[in-house]
Amino acid sequence: MISTQHASNAQLMKWATYASVTTALSLISVKVIAWFITDSVSIMATLIDSSLDVLASVVNLVAVRHALQPADKEHRFGHGKAEALAGMGQSMFITGSAGILLLQAVGRIIHPQADMTGIDVGIGVMLFSIVATLLLLSFQHYVIKQTNSTAIKADALHYKTDLWVNASVIVALILTFYGYHHFDALFALAIAIFILVSAWEIVKESIDLLMDHELPDEERHKIKEVVSRCPDALGCHDLRTRRSGNKIFIQLHLELNSSLCLLDAHAIAEKVEQQLKDLYEDAEVIIHEDPVVL
Repeated sequence: MISTQHASNAQLMKWATYASVTTALSLISVKVIAWFITDSVSIMATLIDSSLDVLASVVNLVAVRHALQPADKEHRFGHGKAEALAGMGQSMFITGSAGILLLQAVGRIIHPQADMTGIDVGIGVMLFSIVATLLLLSFQHYVIKQTNSTAIKADALHYKTDLWVNASVIVALILTFYGYHHFDALFALAIAIFILVSAWEIVKESIDLLMDHELPDEERHKIKEVVSRCPDALGCHDLRTRRSGNKIFIQLHLELNSSLCLLDAHAIAEKVEQQLKDLYEDAEVIIHEDPVVL
């Protein structure tokens, strides 16, 4: 049975993907206008980035909807890894955009633009983009806090880089206005490198999820603390953890007095299991009781 919290998290994740797609489409519209007016390669860089944002956000939307489906007979552990696959897909989009930007920036450095018009329009569009991105990020951070979704984290990371990108374009346009024409291309080049670094961060997190990477040490310590607080438990070993989407899987061997009867040992294990589920919403917990001779 799906808990109320799980259903609420699922709805939040869906709304976050809708907001991401809507924001990206809005930014594309205004950046197309700014690019035609200014012919700025740095604005074109942000336009390409926003265009790929739409593709990445659509991939995210589909992946999140799939990841939220409950476990079935063919996927006993659920569909949470769809989020990690979405993150890998996003990283490919982002890397592709960076490659295009590198080519355009190098070309503009070799053949600099003699003049640029409509700089005030370009700056206005960039300011609008910053405000729209900040509004989206504030909502995404709220969703991440509630759900710990990897797909939304990847999307938010990309939009965080967009803030720096948009701010740098404003600086590039101002410098171009004062006659420093190479800075437009140089900033586009820096943006491309920055995007590549962001793509690598997404790849690393996605690989960790796909390869069933252990939870951080502080989280594993919390799990061991739950066991240590149980007066009837003697300890635990062979602790294994992983995350799939927004679901956590925990397996451990619970050390118990060998003189306990099976019914009592099972009751203690159930108590520890419930405490772990209280710590992690909807966690999947498997406990093996190990007898210890005192």
